[in-house]
Amino acid sequence: MSKSYFITATGTDLGKTWLTAGLIAACREQGRPARGLKPVMSGYDPAHAENSDAAKIGAGRTAWCFRAPLSPDLAAAKEGKSIDFDALVAWCRNEIAANDGLLLIEGVGGVMAPLTPRHTVRDWIAALEIPTLLVCGTYLGALSHTLTALAALREVGVTPALLVVNESAGSSVSVEDTLASLVPHLGDLSLVVLRRDDWVGLRRLASRLDEGETRCADLRY
Repeated sequence: MSKSYFITATGTDLGKTWLTAGLIAACREQGRPARGLKPVMSGYDPAHAENSDAAKIGAGRTAWCFRAPLSPDLAAAKEGKSIDFDALVAWCRNEIAANDGLLLIEGVGGVMAPLTPRHTVRDWIAALEIPTLLVCGTYLGALSHTLTALAALREVGVTPALLVVNESAGSSVSVEDTLASLVPHLGDLSLVVLRRDDWVGLRRLASRLDEGETRCADLRY
């Protein structure tokens, strides 16, 4: 049975790639078919392709790949290019339709990262209509960023299937304090907390996603 998910975040460098790569590895360890896609990528250095986000999740070819470490619209413009949003959506839909097993589509930047002068990652998520995992951190400021991202998604009719609270390295705010303030604002939104390098948690989450289970209370481990 095919299960496809979009992995986005409240901002950049919050653990999308770590989460995607970890879930794929955990599924494969359990004998479950899984693969990742990184359709859009900026900050790509061809001299060190093995260090790219696409390589880390085993995505192979990235259809829209740019060198400058900027938002995708700006990175593309630096090369005299642009992202055809309709083509991006169609490409992803074809991959989803052809998939057998767990498919994780990793976004780029945060929810509101611009893809074109008219489209953001939020529009991409809404167009694909697959369950979304939203990654947030526990750093100072993460609460506002997380609630803002959730509000932005809900404006276009998207409620994440799961909020992944990924512990931020060196944060002055504890995971416990983050949850104490965040949870009352979430309603019935399911969340999972992943501590730094939490391989056990990744295994559990991978099993849930492959079975299509996200909205259940015991994901709050």
